[in-house]
Amino acid sequence: MHETSLLETLVADLVTELPAVVRLQKLVTTLRRHFHCGAVVLLQQDQQVLRPIASIGLVREALGRRFITEQHPRLTAILAARDTVRFEPDSQLSDPYDGLIEDSPDGHLAVHDCMGIALYVEGKCWGALTLDALQPGTFDADAMRELQRASLLVEAAIRMGQIEQSIRALRSSRRDGETALQNEASTGSEIIGHSTALQQVLQELKVVASADLPVLLLGETGVGKELFARQLHRWSSRSKQPLVYVNCAALPESLAESELFGHTRGAFSGAATERAGKFDSADGGTLFLDEVGELPAAIQAKLLRALQNGEIQRLGSDTAHKVDVRIVAATNRDLQQQVKSGDFRADLYHRLSVYPLPIPPLRERREDIPLLVGHFLELNRARLGLRALRLSSAAEHALVQYQWPGNVRELEHTVSRAAIKALSQGAERTDIVSIAPELLDLPNAPTASYQVDSETLTTTSLNLRDAIQQLQTQLIERALKQADYKWTQAARILEVDPSNLHKLAQRLGLK
Repeated sequence: MHETSLLETLVADLVTELPAVVRLQKLVTTLRRHFHCGAVVLLQQDQQVLRPIASIGLVREALGRRFITEQHPRLTAILAARDTVRFEPDSQLSDPYDGLIEDSPDGHLAVHDCMGIALYVEGKCWGALTLDALQPGTFDADAMRELQRASLLVEAAIRMGQIEQSIRALRSSRRDGETALQNEASTGSEIIGHSTALQQVLQELKVVASADLPVLLLGETGVGKELFARQLHRWSSRSKQPLVYVNCAALPESLAESELFGHTRGAFSGAATERAGKFDSADGGTLFLDEVGELPAAIQAKLLRALQNGEIQRLGSDTAHKVDVRIVAATNRDLQQQVKSGDFRADLYHRLSVYPLPIPPLRERREDIPLLVGHFLELNRARLGLRALRLSSAAEHALVQYQWPGNVRELEHTVSRAAIKALSQGAERTDIVSIAPELLDLPNAPTASYQVDSETLTTTSLNLRDAIQQLQTQLIERALKQADYKWTQAARILEVDPSNLHKLAQRLGLK
């Protein structure tokens, strides 16, 4: 493909009516094909964090990663320059995608080429475009110049997506400034996932956020109800006002009234000064009552009064005053059952559950697991000071198949423990550390290790090539049997790329 055909293809995609996400995905696909490289990634900057928006050639979990630029010197160098930056194959700067290239042997990168360029939209740095190749010498001076020219069309595609979204926002009377490519949450409070179940909940959350109604978030332990409460507040008209968090399960009954409504000086022993409560702190904003089903009965009655009248009365005071607070509550309990048993007031339940919103458990959105794992792997890589931390194919398969009774919180703890175990078992911080399934400590986790019967490897000669081919045949046959003859699943068990497994099987006469 010549340079003119590259630019023509990019222009054609640019003027075609496509969703922004599809347009950007076509763009990175075109660039990888033209530059004959392993991976192309488009990253958007949010403060000091880079988030993959579109990519091709990386393992699935990489899309869930959030790269803190100060921890990745190559990304820092790319953002600091206005021209294309290329890193020599022998560069000592670690690559953020080490171990994450889809077609790399055994998940490890050999010496490779890398180049990238910062992207600017309306004069401001929007993010970066990076290209990685396994073969040294893939990128030369001509390639750098081509990328420089192509980056102008990439920037135009990003801006076009923003304009299209702004038009749709005006048509639907949404708030000004919302864009399709806007990262609406910081890396610490982002809801990660692309599954249909999650997107449906987020769409519902966005609609109810503008209604200013009380919302009751329902879901199992560990699904991330607090993240959804924060997102609801972020999308609401109160977003510039405080979001105040209250853990109802941690409120001692003797102090609960003071914590929620405040107290006057001398209201009780130790009350040396007047103190505002959580309702006062949230005035004009949102009050998030987590684990609301744990509230003591006496406090339930006082909370009901505050919700009915919009008034609170500080402990020790004879007068009430108005507050403007939106209530968002959350629970993992069955409040309807608690109402029947008399443990929760029916009138308070109906006040809180004007709009009940169930949050799906992780087992109902399994396609989000690799993205979440990638996010947690990058956090642990930075926390442990590792060059690179990745997941083996068999380990990913085990994580996706597990039921996750503890949901996202359990997944996060599992990944963190596995990373520490990998390091404690002799991995060096300068290595590309790979997490195998046995490090996950999951029930019935598959293992990629096999016991090979030496008798089956007896050949008529000591030809090493024949012995290796016989071993490869045996391992593939066993993996296929374990995977019920599903090639993609067998590839995960063997920790190889599916396309490479098909090629090897053909060469061995198994297909």
